[in-house]
Amino acid sequence: MRKADLVAIISEKTGVPKVDVLVTLEMFFKEVKSSLSTGENVYVRGFGSFVIKKRAKKIGRHIKKNEAIEIPEHYIPSFKPAKIFVEQVKQNVNSLPDEEKID
Repeated sequence: MRKADLVAIISEKTGVPKVDVLVTLEMFFKEVKSSLSTGENVYVRGFGSFVIKKRAKKIGRHIKKNEAIEIPEHYIPSFKPAKIFVEQVKQNVNSLPDEEKID
């Protein structure tokens, strides 16, 4: 499902014009990005948490030059789904016929 599909479905179910749904969705994404970039996590009850994870420094390898390089510690955005969300997905996927399940 793409963003356009999501906007169309929400608009259809709520009766809100697609333009308003798109603006709301874009603002949500913008605020999540903004909060994460300032180090603030975003918690949405019943859905999940957008959090910042710290990656430790490590030694990587530059394959073309065959030399070791140091990758400094850095932070990455991450999503952790809520327990109720995970259970709902498990339940719904398990009820699908085998040919429709995702591998």
